[in-house]
Amino acid sequence: MTITAQSGLREPIVAGIVTALVGFTSSFAVVIAGLRAVGATPEQAASGLFALTVVFGIGIIVLSVRSRAPITLAWSTPGAALLVSMGAGHDAGWAAAVGAFLVVGGLILLVGLIPVLGDLISRIPTPIAQAMLGGVLLSLCLAPMESLAAEPLLTLPVLIAWLVATRVVARWALPLTLLTALVVIAVYVWGHGTEQPVESTWLPSLSWTTPQLDVAAIAGIAIPLFVVTMASQNIPGVAVLSSFGYATPWRAAMTVTGAGTAVIAPFGGHAMNLAALSAALAAGEEAGPDRSRRWIAGVSAGVGYLVLAVLSGALVTVATIAPGGLVEAVAGLALLGTFAAALVGAFTAVETRIPAALTFVAAASGLTFLGIGGAFWGLVIGLVTHAALRATTSAPSTGR
Repeated sequence: MTITAQSGLREPIVAGIVTALVGFTSSFAVVIAGLRAVGATPEQAASGLFALTVVFGIGIIVLSVRSRAPITLAWSTPGAALLVSMGAGHDAGWAAAVGAFLVVGGLILLVGLIPVLGDLISRIPTPIAQAMLGGVLLSLCLAPMESLAAEPLLTLPVLIAWLVATRVVARWALPLTLLTALVVIAVYVWGHGTEQPVESTWLPSLSWTTPQLDVAAIAGIAIPLFVVTMASQNIPGVAVLSSFGYATPWRAAMTVTGAGTAVIAPFGGHAMNLAALSAALAAGEEAGPDRSRRWIAGVSAGVGYLVLAVLSGALVTVATIAPGGLVEAVAGLALLGTFAAALVGAFTAVETRIPAALTFVAAASGLTFLGIGGAFWGLVIGLVTHAALRATTSAPSTGR
């Protein structure tokens, strides 16, 4: 193999590895927090993280090889944040949450098989979808400040590391922040010890939960999770790939992610989807000047995720023994950019500002009505208000 050929392969392979490292380390804490919030034990959360990473890693390899394009997948980070926002408001139990995850997989699969369903999702006004996402993310984005108030000596090094890294090496800011947090946790445990039973979750494992179909969980978890995943991950994921000149194999991607979500749901995985932000790392110039070879970055990313899946049990264990709020603080820092973008998208347009505001406050309020959480009601309230205000605005004047 010539030096030129070796260089041509090296760039996409390295880009794929970077994609996997950044994608995994920047948001796994959100996934853990989300699964624990709706009732998962540490073992069940580790199972969910492991199942998600393995299945979407395989999905990336299959889609990239099949389409000869850098198609990358991910877990639904906004969806995990949605689960965190439900927290105490979800009282149907872990089996009902797993049943909701199964429904989400079925809905995503249907979108791939019946394109009109995707069109319906795309018709939800963007400001309202963004407002729901912003409301969902608010509680996690407050976590760094809450952690700073509760444990200033532990949280301050993490915040400083994030700020400095964001200024100097923005792409690696979240992995470096995570590394700092792991050091802080290690020092804390060395000095204070831990009473947590950690021996059983260091290695990756799968834990089966028989899904329970609960009406309140389907309405309160499955529907908002599906909408957030489609509006905040799948549709932007298509746009990111398009910006680099790649056509997304929509039906194949929805079939893989929908079927994959259904398969991993009983093992604790909440939702998988097209990657959005991390997709640019594998599809952009970092993957080499030859666009026809960038699909190799997708394959490399898939292999990278399979390797990182081995760490799932250990990472959940670390999150379990960490001082209260520190892991959530890292998750909140990871979502600040998404939160800011959601607010801009929600409130820029004057004509949808009121419906978006109602959606935001309802989603952020922790409201629970009929056993259904605020994200669902925020979406309903926003859509109804938007329709009512449009009807009022378009009504003909009867001036005298």
